[in-house]
Amino acid sequence: MDKNRVLITGGSRGIGKGLCDAFLSDGYEVLATCRDASQMTSKDKNLIYESLDISNPVSLEEFKSVVDDFKPSVLINNAGITKDNLFLRMSDEEWTDVLNTNLTGTFRVTKLVAKLMLKAKWGRIINISSISGIMGNPGQTNYSASKAGMDGFTRSLAKELGARNITVNSISPGFIETDMTKGLIDESLIEKIPLGRAGQVSDIASIALFLASEKANYITGQTLVVDGGLFMK
Repeated sequence: MDKNRVLITGGSRGIGKGLCDAFLSDGYEVLATCRDASQMTSKDKNLIYESLDISNPVSLEEFKSVVDDFKPSVLINNAGITKDNLFLRMSDEEWTDVLNTNLTGTFRVTKLVAKLMLKAKWGRIINISSISGIMGNPGQTNYSASKAGMDGFTRSLAKELGARNITVNSISPGFIETDMTKGLIDESLIEKIPLGRAGQVSDIASIALFLASEKANYITGQTLVVDGGLFMK
């Protein structure tokens, strides 16, 4: 297994795209997924896009051969969705779709990759959760529950895989400037952040690169909050 191969789910935009760029710059070969890879182009020979719907077991089964061929040493579970609504108005579908994608999808992808890491006796699994899973957020009971579940998943899996030199950690972003958060980050929100600014994608990517490296080989089962001090335990 080549230690410089990373699989990044949800790699077509936002934090996922930033992660792809950062790992490419650091010399990694990158396998990135999105729902429709036919819409994606890349001029970098070390970047491959593949179609994957992590909420669909059939799509995961079709993706298995791609994972087996690529043999990633690093997995970043970044793909996720939101379907915000006030709790009493939230439909069963809105609840189930978010949990099935964000949490169950992470379970399914990780299961494919962990088998290869166990054979290689080395691996890095990095889950992109959210500050919403720690502090909660009105209108996001489904999203917050899925991300809190991801952090619990991280801790339990870290205890199972640690003996095989596989680390499992979460990165919990606060409010990060991306095309998806435009219009959501206003002055009243910035005032609540001790560092006085929204985060950049590079703030998340730098932590991911560290966790993927040998420098982080004694860190596992942790949730690293990257939010400018918005939430402090």
